[in-house]
Amino acid sequence: MRIVTLLPSATEIVYKLGLGEELVGVSHDCDYPPDVRSKHVLSQSEITSEMASEEIDKATKGKAHSGLSVYHIEAELLRRLSPDLILTQELCEVCAPSYSEVLEAAKILEAAPKIVSLEPNCLADILENIKLVGQLTGREKQAQELVASLQTRIDRVAELASRAEYRPGVFCMEWLSPIYSAGHWVPEMVEIAGGKDVLGKASRPSYEVSWDDVMRSEPEIIVLMPCGFHPERTLEEIDAVLNREGWKEIPAVKNDRVFVVDGSSYFNRPGPRIVTGLEILAEIIHPEIFSNLAPPGSLIKLP
Repeated sequence: MRIVTLLPSATEIVYKLGLGEELVGVSHDCDYPPDVRSKHVLSQSEITSEMASEEIDKATKGKAHSGLSVYHIEAELLRRLSPDLILTQELCEVCAPSYSEVLEAAKILEAAPKIVSLEPNCLADILENIKLVGQLTGREKQAQELVASLQTRIDRVAELASRAEYRPGVFCMEWLSPIYSAGHWVPEMVEIAGGKDVLGKASRPSYEVSWDDVMRSEPEIIVLMPCGFHPERTLEEIDAVLNREGWKEIPAVKNDRVFVVDGSSYFNRPGPRIVTGLEILAEIIHPEIFSNLAPPGSLIKLP
């Protein structure tokens, strides 16, 4: 089978199911596991890593308002690769090429591939997507085993977190400027890890919030997880948050409970590593219960 994935989470699922050899093309954002760098890249983006958060936000909103996309698919390369299966998404217009864009690009293919859109909104959906990819690729057994392993880890966090005497208020910031509260599966992760998400809406998209909203919510813990950013990239723009009026009056800041996490690897992508994100949150929210769960470099506590 010849597989193309146009979103990083699907690429990670494909590799976890032992299908790396069958993967012939990926998106420009697919960067894990390292072997993915040997694959053909089928998409380009008008957004670059050199752009500041405000510039990225304006660019994506401007394109969306005009009915255009920030992504371009290399249709001719897609034709040459001649995939049997294409995995894409419609969940987020700024995360990857959309299902409709892929359909348009696939029109030049001589043989019609199976095009599947993965649309998770919660942890259960993510696990179901893994099963679905297993069914589509003849790897049902591997998918079932992977899901069972991930579910065991989720259940362990839930069971241990349930012993906590107190559930602190948590704000998960998915964008720095303007400020977005993380949505979809993140509020659920906070709940499982023993906290209360003060602004996020479970199974709903991330949304823009005002600084007044953040101040009024009085979070006891703040977790910075900008979409697509690794910790080092977040720190490049951290002053946009630290210099806001009233920052030092927020309970989380007063109590030194502000954290930068690897949003790109463990929180933004609905793939297998999302469970590691849950474990990172558990360690942040209840360090008296959880320890040594965060992978090296995935978590920075701000001074």
